[in-house]
Parts: sequence; structure tokens; C-alpha cells
Amino acid sequence: MKNIEKIYRLFIACFFVILVSCNENLETQSEFKNYLFAYFVGNGPEEESIRFALSRDGFNYYALNNNEPIIDSGDISSTGGVRDPHILRGHDGKTFFMVVTDMVSANGWSSNRAMVLMKSTDLIHWTSTVVNIPRTFPNKFVDIVRVWAPQTIYDNKAKKYMIYWSMLGESGPDKIYYAYANADFTGLETTPEQLYFSPTNSACIDGDIIYKDGKYHLFFKNEDEGKKGIMQAVSNSLTEGYEEVDGFMDQTDEAVEGSSIFKLIGSDDYILMYDVYNQGKYQFTKTKDLINFKIVDESVSMDFHPRHGTVIPITEFETKRLIEKWGKTLDSKF
Repeated sequence: MKNIEKIYRLFIACFFVILVSCNENLETQSEFKNYLFAYFVGNGPEEESIRFALSRDGFNYYALNNNEPIIDSGDISSTGGVRDPHILRGHDGKTFFMVVTDMVSANGWSSNRAMVLMKSTDLIHWTSTVVNIPRTFPNKFVDIVRVWAPQTIYDNKAKKYMIYWSMLGESGPDKIYYAYANADFTGLETTPEQLYFSPTNSACIDGDIIYKDGKYHLFFKNEDEGKKGIMQAVSNSLTEGYEEVDGFMDQTDEAVEGSSIFKLIGSDDYILMYDVYNQGKYQFTKTKDLINFKIVDESVSMDFHPRHGTVIPITEFETKRLIEKWGKTLDSKF
């Protein structure tokens, strides 16, 4: 009888643990409500670091942590500074990945050779690894002088996370490359290969890929004189076959970089935003077809001045957790 009672109690305890676990999972996997913006703010020693901001509608953003870094750049980088944060919700829905440029601009625009790979399960605590390209691939990329703006996307065919970024060797233009991350997201398990081949051999940086209607859309900045701006190339395959779309996607004559596109929650609309860096501002444009863009700056507000960042949708549970960690925003709605 005593053994039966022990078994019964053990069963009840296990059932309770499973029930609590399921409830927590349901809460964190509820539908997306808000937006998280990861960005940096400038070229100064204290500005090249990761910041977070929140939005209810994808247009009006409020900085967390008083617009101070949420991670000390000195703890995660080899240079002391990081730029261009790209944040991604993992394929499992509960793991987050962030990749950043390992760079201090005061050292020069051809002075960095590494990126930082980061991973989290709660958006608060992050593990990180520096990946130095020349040291990791000395036989092929020993002459690399800059490694810029890494981003991550899940490859459904390979069942792996693909990282893509731009690199410049001692000669030749900047080119966009890709490689697959290892299972722990602590390094690259394949040798980088060129992802996009410019038909005019133009310098290309700041790649950003989004999947829509069976095609991969690669937005990037064309850097050549006389042809500078945000352009787009499209392919049926994630890793090859990108063909350039005519014209520029940005809607300004000012210098731009760091474009990022995201879909509005519960809508067919997409937002393409980019850094109008000489003017110290961001521009937001809206589109349904990823070809025709309309400026919507009149609907946008921020209590900070971001540089090259990215936006992902998050749940109410995740929003509250971020606020509990880094304080309320100026928006009373939060």
C-alpha cells in the first residue's frame, strides 16, 4: 500500500510540473503583440553598443534602459565596440539569435575582422562568441580587412542557421558572403562562400533577406559611385541565383545604409526602414509587394536616434519581461 501511495504522489508531482511547464510555454508562445528594436546609436566609444526599444504598433518606439546599452560591448567583443545588431527569433520560437559587427569606428573603416555570435532564451541573458574570419579561415580569407553587418536566417532546406555578411579583402569591392553556424551557434562550420554576385561588380554591403511568396528577397546597399542606395535582388533559392531588381528601394536622395525589412503584425504590409546616416535620422517606408514603397515618416516617432538596427515581433509576456529587467518606457501604455 505504501508503494502505491508513493507512486501516486510521484505521478501527481510529475503531472503538476508538466502542467506548469505547458502553461508557461503557452504564455510565451501566445500571439505577437509588440515589437522589439535592436540598434546602436553612433560612432563614439559609448555609442557602439546594443540598445533595445519597444513599440506597440511598429511605428512609435521607446527606448529601454534609458537608451543605455543592454550589454557591455567590452564583455562580448574583441575591439571594445559592436555595431549593426541583427536579432532573430529562432525556428523553435523560443530561442533568440543576435549577430553584430565587432568594430570600433575610431580605428578606421577597414580595421575590423570579426563578428560576434550571440544566443538567448529570454532576451535578457546572452552567451557570445567572437568569430575572427582571417584566423578561422587563414587559407582563404587571411587578407580580409573588414567584416560588416552580419545577419542570420534559418535555412529550412539545410535545417541550419545561415549567417551572411559583407567582407572586403585588400583588393576588390565589398562582397556579400554566407556560411552556416554550428549547432551551438558559437562558430561557423562551413567556409564562407559568396552569396550575391553584382552584375556590375559593385561594392555591396548591409544585406537583409526576407522570404515572401516562395522567393527570397535580398535588400542591400550598393556602394559604387553614381549608383549608391538600397537595391534588391531576388532568388528562388536562399544561397544562390539572386538577380538584381531594377531601381532603388529607398525613397530619398540622401545617403542611406543599414536597411531592414519586417512585416507588421496582423497585416499584409511590410516596413522597409533604413539609416539616413548623414541626417541623423531613420526613414520608414511601407509596402505590400516589396517593390513599391511609400514614405510613412509622419507616422513614426522615437525618443532616441538609432543607427543600423533590426525589428522583430514579440509577445506580451516577452514585453513584460524586458520591462521588468530594463525599466518602463516613456509610453504609459507599457
